[in-house]
Amino acid sequence: MPARSAIITVMDRAARKAGRSLARDFSEVEHLQVSMKGPADFVSKADMRAERILYDELLAVRPGWGFMLEEAGIIEGEPDKPRWIIDPLDGTSNFLHGIPHFAISIAVQERRPDGSWGEVSAAMVYQPLTDDLFWAEKTKGAFLHDRRLQVSGRRNLNEALIATGIPFKGHGDLDQFNSVFNAVAPQVAGIRRFGAASLDLAWLAAGRYDGFWEAGLQPWDVAAGVLLVREARGFVTDFRGGAQLFDRSEILAANDAIHSKLHKIVAGAIR
Repeated sequence: MPARSAIITVMDRAARKAGRSLARDFSEVEHLQVSMKGPADFVSKADMRAERILYDELLAVRPGWGFMLEEAGIIEGEPDKPRWIIDPLDGTSNFLHGIPHFAISIAVQERRPDGSWGEVSAAMVYQPLTDDLFWAEKTKGAFLHDRRLQVSGRRNLNEALIATGIPFKGHGDLDQFNSVFNAVAPQVAGIRRFGAASLDLAWLAAGRYDGFWEAGLQPWDVAAGVLLVREARGFVTDFRGGAQLFDRSEILAANDAIHSKLHKIVAGAIR
């Protein structure tokens, strides 16, 4: 059984408490108050409640830390402290349609010596309805509960199951997506779009998917999942194979062999 650090224990407790709130709201989803942040971009009372629980729980045990929250935005902490990057409900559209595929995503981002934001050092993705708890710490591995994770060992694209996200009303570049999809689809065993990027990356770390690509994601969508994949011995880059995945809002992830092949296809499709 892996030894859990204090920070993982803190994240576990907060995620489970927020998860119980989401599970209750999901059982009565037809009664939730829902508003729109933008075209086809919804926020519900469930999101807000879960985010408040996470904020209160984490602030109580790590006072002075900052927050990047999907709904409340950036809350500055003390200049020498890390911050939490939180998506309280990844898969809101699934949730609101009664589809039981959504998650809580929590990451810890460290400060560099110059005060800028650096690497993610701890991550958790929690799926409340299945009680799947994915977690990782930098250099210590990735886990599902107490089982160590490793990305798929498949080497050939024709055996690979790839996950992605599809642009929708007001979000994303549909022309670019179509170019990439048309280039990737004939080469692989299948493509899936389940609607929660944090879970896509967690499932990739667990070897359920063999690769993942998506554009237009925000840091709270993927900060935890990126560390999960890397600690499960996977590779994560932007579409061009570089390190600007957050600046470009592009994620390409897989094991070494599949990543190399996908990168060539994707980069060629977006030229």
